[in-house]
Amino acid sequence: DGGYLMILVLVDHDRGVLEPLSTRALTAARKIDADIQAVVIGANGAGVAAEVGKFGAKVLHVANNPELNDYAPMATGRALAQLADQLKPTAVIAAGSPRGNEQLAHLAAFKDIPMAAECTSITLGNPHKVVRARWGGNLLEDANVHADLLIASVMALAFEPEEVGGSAEVKEFAVNLQSEDTLVKVLDRVGDSDKGGVTLADAKVIVSGGRGVGSPEGFAIIEQLASELGAAVGCSRVVTAAGWRPHSEQVGQTGTKVAPNLYLACGISGAMQHIAGMKNSKNIVAINTDPEATIFRYADYGIIGDLHQVLPKLIEAVKAAKA
Repeated sequence: DGGYLMILVLVDHDRGVLEPLSTRALTAARKIDADIQAVVIGANGAGVAAEVGKFGAKVLHVANNPELNDYAPMATGRALAQLADQLKPTAVIAAGSPRGNEQLAHLAAFKDIPMAAECTSITLGNPHKVVRARWGGNLLEDANVHADLLIASVMALAFEPEEVGGSAEVKEFAVNLQSEDTLVKVLDRVGDSDKGGVTLADAKVIVSGGRGVGSPEGFAIIEQLASELGAAVGCSRVVTAAGWRPHSEQVGQTGTKVAPNLYLACGISGAMQHIAGMKNSKNIVAINTDPEATIFRYADYGIIGDLHQVLPKLIEAVKAAKA
């Protein structure tokens, strides 16, 4: 195409609701090249088109297939491979979420080319050059990717979403699936997703508890403060391993990566695995009885004290400020 560049961005969604991390992937793609198109697998395409248009996508390709109504990663890989063969993009990019990485991995397998995950910088060329976050973001790796088509996910919280206005033209495309593509699919959903409240990934404020909370019952004070602040409750891995809180609340490398405006770390020592999940927070407040706790190295504000004495005073202060 005489040097023509086009970047295709996989926009993830959950049953028609746009995944917020996808707006960051669109922003990251636009910083590489202004000509970006988006693809959505099995969503109500028109519903997501307005959103992706705001973030610079000129076209939204929609795979309409009755078997693609819920998450089916191998089927997504097949659909992406077929669309890439049609459009000949220079790169296919997605958010570096567990789902984004999984879907791109299937695309890379179908195309038999490498995939670069968790990129903080991408330069298209021959070879393509990427900077990848490794070891939970504690190491940055410069790498060359030798493939005509670059398949890469962008580190989930490395780019702030930026709206540019505009609208996306919707184009539907057919997908020819094989029977094995939908062997792994969602059959049913159970759990407490109807509880409402703020999710960890979207929360502007998170109150997180660690081993220092002491017991499952000890989280009552964490929940009370979170309620007063309109915040989400988080926890460290040791807490979920002990069965005190569900895995859905775990912040960290093997949990959810978060970047709230305020992160309150209560009784959390600061294991590297936890730091990797919350170090992008705008303001970090740590409460710990141990003045040598690692968490204080990352905190903007530190309180050396027992969280069970500190948090009731914080709750009083919050109530007074709201009164």
